[in-house]
Amino acid sequence: MTAAPLTIRPADACRWDLAALGEVMLRLDPGEGRVRTARRFDVWEGGGEYNVARALAKGFARRTTAVTALPRNDLGLLVDDLMAQGGVDRSHVVWRDFDGIGRNTRVGLNFTERGFGVRPAKGVSDRAGSAASQLRPGEVDWTRLFQTEGVRWFHTGGIFAALSEASARTALAAVEAAKASGAVVSYDLNYRASLWAAHADAEAARRISRDIARHVDVMVGDAWGFRECLGLDVDGSADLETAARAYADRFPEVRIVAATVRKAGTAGRNDWSAQAWSDGRPVRSVERPGLDVLDRVGGGDGFVAGLAHALLEGRDLQTAVEWGAAHGALAMTTPGDTSMVDASEVAALVAGADARSVR
Repeated sequence: MTAAPLTIRPADACRWDLAALGEVMLRLDPGEGRVRTARRFDVWEGGGEYNVARALAKGFARRTTAVTALPRNDLGLLVDDLMAQGGVDRSHVVWRDFDGIGRNTRVGLNFTERGFGVRPAKGVSDRAGSAASQLRPGEVDWTRLFQTEGVRWFHTGGIFAALSEASARTALAAVEAAKASGAVVSYDLNYRASLWAAHADAEAARRISRDIARHVDVMVGDAWGFRECLGLDVDGSADLETAARAYADRFPEVRIVAATVRKAGTAGRNDWSAQAWSDGRPVRSVERPGLDVLDRVGGGDGFVAGLAHALLEGRDLQTAVEWGAAHGALAMTTPGDTSMVDASEVAALVAGADARSVR
């Protein structure tokens, strides 16, 4: 059996299997309709970083906590209640006083259409000035989280870091503290052109991203993200192995580079797989051409959660990539950003189960 690619702190030495830093938004979902004509919405909680913690807690029975900020009003309490339902600890939430109108702080909103056929999925964000975007490094007790309580795996990402100068500095402080404590650090670049376009100085944002990358063990991203977020001189269409080698030349501390591979034929049918690279060796998951998709949002976060779970179990990288790809595929069969999958379903799909009824 191939050796596990990471050295991870033992479970009995830490309170948390994973801690995630990021914004938790409310997703308003018009179901099969359009945002522009909707008369009602389903409400879900979600966020690129939080989704990983929730999937590990709810689906894989892992001990997880979320570091975020919320306003002290009914919308903040709604997010808090949804997080509680997801099994994620909220003891590291920073609560902000609310001025009654949302001028000083608010919950970020994400209006998301699932798409259908030739109409692609579409997201419309309304998140400027959110509580999480204002989170500053000194507001979180990193010593308590990483030293007193202990964390095996810490996850954050480029969506949170791109929200503001303050959030970028907070992400950097977090990965520095996590790395110093011995936690595995993962980072999902999750490049979003709309977020980066809002920066007055995109190069300043890249400098912060490069500083963060120096502390990352598991980098999730592709050639395009490496080029746009980190300023690497790599063709945006390069394959993962080529991009990963260029990344490792610049950031030799990295242990794993991973990415999902998706080609959208239609909104509801995607070719889906995943890849990873470690110690000069690429691995690929089973390919799932023509995968039927109900809601594509959260598939990448599902991949990260499955990958992390398997690596926390001490599995080899090939197995971890298969678990990540299978969990991401299953996560896209249900509505909302967050996974509704449990570990037995992922294990069955990895083992080759089909879609026959389970009775």
